[in-house]
Amino acid sequence: MLDSTRAVVDRLKARLQRLQEIEPYLIDLSLRENPVGARVGQTLQDKLNLLPRIREFGFKNILLGTLDYSMPEELEVDDDFMMYLRDHHIDMTGGFAFTDIGLVAPDGSFKPSWSMKKLKDYGVPNTLHEIYLSPEGMQEAKYDFATLMRSLPVTIEWLRANIRGDGGGPPRILINIVDGCDAFAENLDQTCQVLELLAKQPIEGVSFEDDRGTYMPFQVGGYVAIARSYLPPPLKLLVHMHAGGGFENASLIEALLEGADGVWGGLPKRAAIIGHASLGELIANLVRAGNQNMHKYQLGNLLPLATGMQILDEQERVPDDLPILGSSAYRLTLEFFRQKPGRFMDLPPEAIGGTYGYRICPVVSDPPVIRGRLAQVTGQPADSFDKNVIDQMIRLMRRSLREGNRVAWDEPKALLFLYEQAGGTPP
Repeated sequence: MLDSTRAVVDRLKARLQRLQEIEPYLIDLSLRENPVGARVGQTLQDKLNLLPRIREFGFKNILLGTLDYSMPEELEVDDDFMMYLRDHHIDMTGGFAFTDIGLVAPDGSFKPSWSMKKLKDYGVPNTLHEIYLSPEGMQEAKYDFATLMRSLPVTIEWLRANIRGDGGGPPRILINIVDGCDAFAENLDQTCQVLELLAKQPIEGVSFEDDRGTYMPFQVGGYVAIARSYLPPPLKLLVHMHAGGGFENASLIEALLEGADGVWGGLPKRAAIIGHASLGELIANLVRAGNQNMHKYQLGNLLPLATGMQILDEQERVPDDLPILGSSAYRLTLEFFRQKPGRFMDLPPEAIGGTYGYRICPVVSDPPVIRGRLAQVTGQPADSFDKNVIDQMIRLMRRSLREGNRVAWDEPKALLFLYEQAGGTPP
């Protein structure tokens, strides 16, 4: 029995070591993914202000925008942004844009898509190039499997012939299967045929999405393992996970454990639907696992930068109870919950540019939390509050609730009233 137990522990250690050692290939989408699902979005000036901050944080690969497919003649802020970078000779090294596939007609003639021609015109050096592989996805994209198979190599050839990549070399092309999880679940044979084809193409690699966030982590991990078997290194394999069922960060970790090289997404949580497995969350969780490669990023600026971006896009505060990036993630309700530097799998807020706060919950909050909250409200040192007064505050909260009174003692006025009732001297 002990031998089998140790085998399980050894497997856990091996998986953790993978997370500690990986140097993930990241593409930041804070200029696109986050505004898509936001109440307000970003102006041209917002994007111009954000780009240097994203680069300073440490991202080398940055999506500059999506070249709209449905109404290509009606330009977006993304178009204005890329044209501005081009016209003002601003370095776009590491820049990507989303494009869609050009199609080869039955007679062999090829028509590049609007987005491909825009990519060339705007001078963006690299692309996440989108295809659909589920039956429904191909139908909505208005091509069948045979058309897709004959169009993919020609499209890649056109991109390599017409796009000037980083430093004047060939473009980095990542083929993104938008409906990737659906494709693996509903159209496995044809999906594997496409992967087999792509493995022979001169591309950077392949990406796939759980575009609704409805697949379980073990399913995502399984699909990554399948894709990896067709796409050996040095081809890259990336994933993008939306939040739908609440699995997104677990799915991301599972994907990395099963052989994915990296992720694309925005730094904040906000995304095209209710959220996604953000780069901010991923970086924080890899720091939690002990990954030293994450120190190439400005970790001390992670939390303020990510939350600042979301506030910009939403013109609303970040939800308090958002894990990792929300303020309540670091407002202690009980001292027992404090995450400590150096303790296995803990991520204290200071590691990503935050600080601990305190939140009074009448059922469980203990003296350290009450002292901390009083210090926040009054500006006085936490250790200046008398132990007997703090203990009496706990007693009064319990008695009040037993009497049927429901009071939000965390509110400053209520907290100060409670403090005085317990015998404290008014500040």
